[in-house]
Amino acid sequence: MQIVSVGRAFPPHYADQESLIAAFRAVWGARHHNAARVEQLHRSVLVGGRHLALPLHEYPALRDFGDANDAFIRVGTDVGAAALLQGLDAAGLAPADVDAIWFTSVTGIAAPSIDARIVNRVGLRSDIKRTPIFGLGCVAGAAGVARVADYLRGNPDDVAVLVSVELCSLTLQRDDLSIPNLIASGLFGDGAACVVMVGERRAARLGLAGPRVVASRSSFYPGTEEVMGWRIGASGFRIVLSAEVPEMVRRHLVGDVATFLADQHVAPTDVAAWIAHPGGPRVLEVMEEVLPLPPGALAFTWDGLKRLGNLSSASVLLVLADTLAAPPPPGGLGLMLAMGPGFCSELVLLRW
Repeated sequence: MQIVSVGRAFPPHYADQESLIAAFRAVWGARHHNAARVEQLHRSVLVGGRHLALPLHEYPALRDFGDANDAFIRVGTDVGAAALLQGLDAAGLAPADVDAIWFTSVTGIAAPSIDARIVNRVGLRSDIKRTPIFGLGCVAGAAGVARVADYLRGNPDDVAVLVSVELCSLTLQRDDLSIPNLIASGLFGDGAACVVMVGERRAARLGLAGPRVVASRSSFYPGTEEVMGWRIGASGFRIVLSAEVPEMVRRHLVGDVATFLADQHVAPTDVAAWIAHPGGPRVLEVMEEVLPLPPGALAFTWDGLKRLGNLSSASVLLVLADTLAAPPPPGGLGLMLAMGPGFCSELVLLRW
């Protein structure tokens, strides 16, 4: 179960954070009793800019959830297909080589799902196995890699891909002045990623290089449904984002990491690459505080947060792409980790 490449794609529209703050000031300044608080929250997430599904001036024309979801399907198909083709090209593979596709998103709804539209767009085979995933949110990038690896253990001659498309800007709730929505409107960005993975026999036959998935672990924390997620209604996706998220790292993730690594007979100091989802600055600060990380271990994660914002399930895959471009030495270990709605976490151990 080998990761051979990660493709990425973004909508062509990019706005720096100051431009976005000005746009939100125009929308919310007259309605929020403390407009300076909005700006403070947007600057505190340490995001420098974000890709947007649409040009900034087109968002006011989105009348309702239907308009936003139509844009999600249109743009999501474009960037998902582009990420897939880039990943396959980097691996030296063609669309006809793909045996199975997993697709994940939590920022729009489509039936048939976006992966079916990508099949038509790029010419994947008609016998391809499709598994769309919805609802895992930020954890779905790591969880998707783990589930693809599970599949490839039983199908060692196959090629499988995980495509993540997240267009968070299309979930914006302009009438919601709650703190969670104000934070989310400053934190989340848009984009897509595609992880290309191959079974062991296929990798050996083609001489493909890349880290192998050694093991994975899922952890579900009962009674935490209200920590993170969506409330979906007539206006679309309303963010659920509790201040408890950093505490979930302290309360649960530390023990999960220690137990998982110990079960694999790995010490934390053996991990050469930490591939963490950029959930936000406070989450990363707590990770650096409580996990046994060497200095600079989360540099790719912090950089991704600054350049792109939090892209939900796609973010950890983009950190993985940066890690593949600057990998540890052969034999080096990597730990991929993310948390998301449930509340839950996913850990994936890699070896180069």
